[in-house]
Amino acid sequence: MAATTPKSSGTGGSPVLEIRDLHAWYGESHILHGVDLTVRSGEVVTLLGRNGAGRTTTLRAIMGMTGARRGSIKVNGTETIHFPTHKIAHCGIGYCPEERGIFASLSCEENLLLPPQLKTAGTGMGEDEIYEMFPNLKERRQSQGTRLSGGEQQMLAVGRILRTGANLLLLDEISEGLAPVIVQALARMILMLKKKGYTVVMVEQNFRFAAPLADRFYVMEHGGIVEHFESKELEQKLPKLHELLGV
Repeated sequence: MAATTPKSSGTGGSPVLEIRDLHAWYGESHILHGVDLTVRSGEVVTLLGRNGAGRTTTLRAIMGMTGARRGSIKVNGTETIHFPTHKIAHCGIGYCPEERGIFASLSCEENLLLPPQLKTAGTGMGEDEIYEMFPNLKERRQSQGTRLSGGEQQMLAVGRILRTGANLLLLDEISEGLAPVIVQALARMILMLKKKGYTVVMVEQNFRFAAPLADRFYVMEHGGIVEHFESKELEQKLPKLHELLGV
């Protein structure tokens, strides 16, 4: 069955995600210190920064997966800062963590079909559409999760959230440790999702992977945003990025 996907609004779309003065803690550790960012419909936005800068914590805080949170997180205009994680997911957000979360004892296809569709988020991608996007998964659909390569597991993790009907995707280090040919396939996937109107927020250490894909960049340091610029400004920002990131 064909998926019902959101229409693309390009980089001038309405805000899908608005974060203002976000603070987050793990226990007593104060990790995020007043993060502000906006993601518009149909955009690909990348969070850059060194390890420990707060990028993954920002994604986890959006999903309500940190300790205490303070500030404002609006998803399509709805304040979610006090929502539990399952209710945040029902706002149409799909989170793909760095560890992927593939169930080893289940087949590729069982993993794909496991999460329920989000009734409040519209119809997700059908199996055929996901297999068309990721031919490797169709070939390996009866293979156990442990028998999939790292790249195939990453494709499965993304495919699984697309099936739920989520249209705001939070992707954490999806290219890490993968062969160049798989990284190229993931880049094509991001561009394809953008054409379909999905909104993507990526945390990426691989600057070469992220640079051609993103519409806008936020650079994090010490739990806050220190730089924000559009893709057209990338070349002039490279000296500053080299200073901040070592890229």
